[in-house]
Amino acid sequence: MKKMLMATAATALTATAAFAASHAQEAKIGVILGFTGPIESLTPMMAASAELAMTEVNDSGAFLDGVTLAPVRADSTCVDAAAATAAAERLVTTDGVVAIMGADCSGVTGAILSNVALAIGIPMVSPSATSPALSTAEDNGLFFRTAPSDARQGVVLASLLADKSIENVAVTYTNNDYGKGLSDSFIEAFEANGGTVTLNAPHEDNKADYSAEIGALASAGGDLLVVLGYSDSGGKGMIQAALDTGAFDTFMMGDGMYGDALLADLGDGMEGSFGAVPWSQGEGAEAFATITDAAGINGESSFTRESYDAAALIALAMMKGGEATSQAVAANLLDVANAPGEPILPGELAKGLQILADGGEIDYVGATNVELIGPGEAAGTYRHYTITDSSFETVDFR
Repeated sequence: MKKMLMATAATALTATAAFAASHAQEAKIGVILGFTGPIESLTPMMAASAELAMTEVNDSGAFLDGVTLAPVRADSTCVDAAAATAAAERLVTTDGVVAIMGADCSGVTGAILSNVALAIGIPMVSPSATSPALSTAEDNGLFFRTAPSDARQGVVLASLLADKSIENVAVTYTNNDYGKGLSDSFIEAFEANGGTVTLNAPHEDNKADYSAEIGALASAGGDLLVVLGYSDSGGKGMIQAALDTGAFDTFMMGDGMYGDALLADLGDGMEGSFGAVPWSQGEGAEAFATITDAAGINGESSFTRESYDAAALIALAMMKGGEATSQAVAANLLDVANAPGEPILPGELAKGLQILADGGEIDYVGATNVELIGPGEAAGTYRHYTITDSSFETVDFR
């Protein structure tokens, strides 16, 4: 069955690539994110940011002799690997996309990579799949990500506790690839700093009652609860249960917990809690804020910068390769992402396209100070924030 799929897909890919390179005036890009599921409050802004980059390319009038980029959305669900795989297959075989901006959550991203992208030869650029396991996953040069690995996030979170002289914590993580990978990375770094984890306990998403899980963590004790989950699902449920029972009143949170809806739902109970989320500062971040404000997009939401950068890199790689094909994206993405070359910021995609058309080199800086290392993943920086007066307040960048 798999051989038949690969043969059919290979034929479809060859036809799609040839068509895009020679005749098509439209190149379709898949935007596969969890429009339903545990991060559904975040993904509309992520998609809008990616599509903003495509609109900017189209409006430039400088892209591949008039080829237009057309986004096609699909729902990864964030957590259902089978549904995500089916959605990705439809994007490729029915919609004819030549590249994928996505997926979002690590487990579904890995499933799409192994079951669809590898079999068919479709490049993927994820803005938010952060599992360390993806660094070593077989990808045949087809997988890239603009968010840093959780191997680094774990170290950053441990450093926040060290700075606060907090030595004993309880940990809960969403029971999937993302949660387990981040938990392992954090605990290794925290214990290396001399810290003690009283209990490390997974939680399932979408449960009605988390009192049993919180009871076990409360019995184990700890100065605070580390929550490595999702802001629209189990992570929020765990915090709500802790607040309801008085088990914990302070929380340190991983990147999946950052979201305005969390503060709106839990209110004053979040006061004084803190965490880290991939973020950037400087010229690129300021330029991104300018163009998202003008477009009416909330660019301050999680992974919006990474989403814009992912889509921009796909387009610029096509331009460097001279054709809107999967092969052009895979072969040229690292070249346009890294030095040497003319730095390109958000809002400057037309400039980058023209430089490439003239045979020059670009170094796409983007909204996140893009620098892709190792197997095509971001080095990345993190925003350390604290919650004050029901708002996320920046402490520093790491």
